[in-house]
Amino acid sequence: MSTTPSPISASASGRWTAKCVPLTEEHLDRMVLAVELVRQRLDRATQALDAAGVYYAIVGGNAVAAWVSTIDAAAARNTVDVDLLISREQLDRVIVAMEGAGFVYSFTFGIHLFVDGPHGKAREGVHLLFADEPVKENDAVEAPGLESAARLSEKKVIDLEPLVKMLLVSHRSVDRLSLRDLLEVGLIDASWLGRLPEVLRPRLQQLLDDPDG
Repeated sequence: MSTTPSPISASASGRWTAKCVPLTEEHLDRMVLAVELVRQRLDRATQALDAAGVYYAIVGGNAVAAWVSTIDAAAARNTVDVDLLISREQLDRVIVAMEGAGFVYSFTFGIHLFVDGPHGKAREGVHLLFADEPVKENDAVEAPGLESAARLSEKKVIDLEPLVKMLLVSHRSVDRLSLRDLLEVGLIDASWLGRLPEVLRPRLQQLLDDPDG
């Protein structure tokens, strides 16, 4: 029988109480390393595409963090993967460039991605999205074109408006969290409703009405 204490337990009165668990230097080092490895994958991937002359844009959580950092670096949230927007016509060149940088290409469940080496994990990989195409078959709005990329800190990052639209289209819990980060630092607000396709406005309005909901 395990003697490891549970972080949460029920007292004799039936109320739940929290217990302290040890957080060692090793745990902290692993947390820092996980963040650093994402940054390294992002650097390796973008450098490989730049060297191959492939145009791309960083999207997803890293793009949100880049934009948030322009206002408040402390508010930027870490992410575990890398999302890149490319032109489908460039896919073969992207595969050659990325495999030359040590990544392994995979097409699984309709997702184009690169894992970091033969033992890499998909959730920590580099995921590809295609410009001017729906990310999912039933998406109401297509992904933006690559002309929407801007340069932030020497990286090609999708411009803020198409990034917001992509987050609203996807509308997963992680995307709503990203939108809340953009709202919190003042990068987006109620004035953005008029910039959006009608189908996306209720989603932003819901966040405006209840940012914590």
